Amino acid sequence: MRRPGARVAIIAALGVVVAGGVVTHIAMQRGAAQARTAAAPAVAQADLAQVRQGPHIVFRSTAPGDEYGLVAAVPLDAPDGPRAFTDVACDRVDATSDAASCLRTLRGVVTRYEARLLDAEWQTVQTWPLPGLPSRTRLSADATLLSSTSFVTGHSYASVGFSTETVVHRADGSSFGNLEEFALTVGGEPFTALDRNIWGVTFVDDDAFYATAASASAGATWLVRGSLSARTLEALRENVECPSLSPDGTRVAFKRDVGEGGTPYWAIAVLDLATDAETVLAEERDVDDQVEWLDDDTLLYGMPRDDDVGVTDVWAIPARPDAAARVLIPQAWSPAVVQDG
Repeated sequence: MRRPGARVAIIAALGVVVAGGVVTHIAMQRGAAQARTAAAPAVAQADLAQVRQGPHIVFRSTAPGDEYGLVAAVPLDAPDGPRAFTDVACDRVDATSDAASCLRTLRGVVTRYEARLLDAEWQTVQTWPLPGLPSRTRLSADATLLSSTSFVTGHSYASVGFSTETVVHRADGSSFGNLEEFALTVGGEPFTALDRNIWGVTFVDDDAFYATAASASAGATWLVRGSLSARTLEALRENVECPSLSPDGTRVAFKRDVGEGGTPYWAIAVLDLATDAETVLAEERDVDDQVEWLDDDTLLYGMPRDDDVGVTDVWAIPARPDAAARVLIPQAWSPAVVQDG
């Protein structure tokens, strides 16, 4: 019979081996990442002040190298050209000529998440903690409102799907609170299920907005129109997510579930608010993004590269059913169009 002391020694030895293996694995991963960064080609750079003088696109750079994750900008008329970098790192970003919204992960012994409102010079104006991984953010046109969506763990219903928290803040730091607390109606009836989630805000004005509402128990997602002052949400359309209002306010683009057999598969669709006509675009890939309008006729969205982990591209597609998509900004994510410099 093996003595207790021998068993303890064996367990301790195994612990040392396992710990050593973990340390070795982490060291190898870190070394591989450092080697990849060192081997990455230099990214052509431009002057930020000069780029910001005219119409431009702000985005998160995913080009491998020291600038990975930093917010950058390119001229609207040269989106695949040299990019101007800020010193701000974001997971998600939105911007106007006067302000920017940044959701980011702060890694350390204890990983934290936060939302930041920045001014035109990319200096922090307000900061709010987030309860989990950043997901979506939008600014109102006048930058007086900021929405943030993050994933949340620990909710009692999280095991049957996922949980999000979406909050709308004013630029002065005050908040309308979690949009889950707003009164939701579906088909004209109050919907009070505890497992509802709200995300993907797009602002209409200083009160109205569109967003996504979902319930795992109902097995549905809805396009909703909300009111900040009334604290209400009204379901308008089913099986859609992540709306984005066109610059002229006449159409809403979103992801439409065209999957079969209960497995979601998201196509891009555009809803004409005047006629209620919906058009599904020709992009055949599964799009997991909140689209952005380049102008009144073209949509932008991010897509990961299949053969290059961590690298994404921003694609553009005309809002017509027969139009093809193309890469607009390589090695980029989370685009925001700033028409006035």
